[in-house]
Amino acid sequence: MLKSKQLLQQFSKEYAKYTPTKFKLKRALVVTKLSRYEFEQLRHPELSPDQLQQKLRDRGTDVEMVLHLHKVHKDFERRVVQSFQDVGCEVKLSSRLEFRSSLSKDVMSWADVIVPVGGDGTFLLSAGRASPLFALSQQKTPIVGFNSDPLHSEGRLMLPKHYSDNPADAVSRIKSGDFKWMHRSRVRTTMLGSNGNIPEPTDLFRHTEVKMEQVSTAPEMLDQDMADKYKAKMKRVLPYLALNEVFIGEHLSARVSHLQLVLDHQDVVNKTKCSGLCVSTGTGSTSWHTSINRITSRDVDDLLRSLPNGNSKNVMMLRQNAEEIAQRYNQGLLFAPDDPRLCYSIREQICVGVWPSPKSFKERDFVQTVFVKSHCIDANLVIDGSISFPFNDGAKALLEVHPEDALLTIALD
Repeated sequence: MLKSKQLLQQFSKEYAKYTPTKFKLKRALVVTKLSRYEFEQLRHPELSPDQLQQKLRDRGTDVEMVLHLHKVHKDFERRVVQSFQDVGCEVKLSSRLEFRSSLSKDVMSWADVIVPVGGDGTFLLSAGRASPLFALSQQKTPIVGFNSDPLHSEGRLMLPKHYSDNPADAVSRIKSGDFKWMHRSRVRTTMLGSNGNIPEPTDLFRHTEVKMEQVSTAPEMLDQDMADKYKAKMKRVLPYLALNEVFIGEHLSARVSHLQLVLDHQDVVNKTKCSGLCVSTGTGSTSWHTSINRITSRDVDDLLRSLPNGNSKNVMMLRQNAEEIAQRYNQGLLFAPDDPRLCYSIREQICVGVWPSPKSFKERDFVQTVFVKSHCIDANLVIDGSISFPFNDGAKALLEVHPEDALLTIALD
């Protein structure tokens, strides 16, 4: 396995191949989130606005807040569209629902830039469609996101909050080329098996099956070494790349997930029983990865108390700085969006009796590839918390990072 520094240098050279040398902003595809109010309208199309609002009130919903947030989002959406039009840019507007279900390759290729407006969920959806697997050419369409409501949404994937107050400033800088390119690594998931078939995925946003007629992946025969190592004949790349993470685990969270892992194609099979596996990118390290692994000041204080000299002067001084210690530790969990490594985390690993096997198996580590075999009953492989594939007993997947899969984004600060 290449060392981290060598791997980063190798990927940096590859990223350069996919960095535009000339960029002209003429056409923008704005992808806007569905507000809560619009979502409720879709759920109850038979109701008039007054009837819908009464139904929500009867249910106990704060209707005034729902309507207020809807207005905030739509007003901001109009400002973003107007900002692009003011610099002579042609704009097409698509809702999050339309974008996921019916947007064609032609529209994706038409756009010079994809502009998600909303929160991180809308950005992740847009990133999923800005994939080389959906494109008509190898030319990448960059993404730049605007947070429509920074008071109620962190929006880590979006432009800084300053540009939520001044979207025209951001558009002007993009138009003039006053920005930097950022390549965000993504996880490629390859299913291994005997026939190359892909199970039917589910859209977790709409709870419906996903139509995959635009997918360009096809089954391929495994080379002999891989076939022998992983006891499979064929491979099939899933059509969705993960910008944040891939999660594998039982559908019912109270049920134990039984998984086997091979890291970096080594000869060791690691067996674990746990609450699931999370394989994160640098972009995703600020999200679920941190939530799984972070510690609190209470954890630090309890750990220091447990020391034999827990009441000594030095330890007491450390306990007074428990909050700072926890913050430093949590900050250390993060890694760069363009980092070519993956970080896997085992959630709540069972560590009694024979588990895990071998005992030296780490519950978190950096790797380049993760092979996973399921021994679960009713499990799923979930990409960015959005697209779910069945992943039950015997299912096999290889998770890895390729430089050509990176998401091209625009960074202003």
